[in-house]
Amino acid sequence: MDVRTICLGILTRADATGYEIKKRVEEHGFRHFVEASFGSIYPALDKLSRDGLVSVREEIQEKRPDRKVYSITRAGRSAFIDSLMTPLPEDRHRSPFAFAMLFSDLLPEQRIAQMYDAYAAQTEDAFRQLQQAKPQSAGGHFAIGLGRAAYGAILDYLRVHRAELETQTAEAAE
Repeated sequence: MDVRTICLGILTRADATGYEIKKRVEEHGFRHFVEASFGSIYPALDKLSRDGLVSVREEIQEKRPDRKVYSITRAGRSAFIDSLMTPLPEDRHRSPFAFAMLFSDLLPEQRIAQMYDAYAAQTEDAFRQLQQAKPQSAGGHFAIGLGRAAYGAILDYLRVHRAELETQTAEAAE
């Protein structure tokens, strides 16, 4: 999904500032499925506003700059639904860890253990975050469940295959 579509999707649930959209991506289970940085969210919101897909209102804040709150328009909701009706791109699992493991035979055993431990900790954190997520819809429940299943399977694989990786690394070093 592109960032514009992500913003529209989040705005179907509630009005939000760019900061709040980023926070929802990070904290509400979205980050396990999509990526959106501040550097991409704000330009996307500007374009959506110019295209009439979102409206923006400024709220005055004391001792802070005014904040821009975005709302999805009827045209924006229609555009979002239309985007969901088109064929979705293929899912891709991108993993710097898996890529590094392709070349683990070139690395010292200690470095592999460090990378493994860091990846396992990140995966456990992501799994824990999804365990705490409270989906607000049947689709949200399904998506969060899918994420839990994926991270759970990764953790199971890591537990089962760590010794195998360490044995192969030790044999390659000999």
